[in-house]
Amino acid sequence: METNEINAGIKAAQINNALGFFIMAFGVIVLFAMIFTETFVEHMTDMVAGLLLIAIGGGMIWKAKSNLKKYRKSKES
Repeated sequence: METNEINAGIKAAQINNALGFFIMAFGVIVLFAMIFTETFVEHMTDMVAGLLLIAIGGGMIWKAKSNLKKYRKSKES
């Protein structure tokens, strides 16, 4: 890989890491909002949405970390 491709990959992975953190934090906020709902359906909707957002954010962070590790390893060699 060329240096420009590696640098672009590192930058994209860093952006995905930050975006994953934001989505995960938003999922936690949605889970916290579950306290203020009244009906069972609202509780379940908030719980499912919050857990789904946390899972998506966590997956983005995990993938970004693995990409960062891969690109930094190829940059050193």
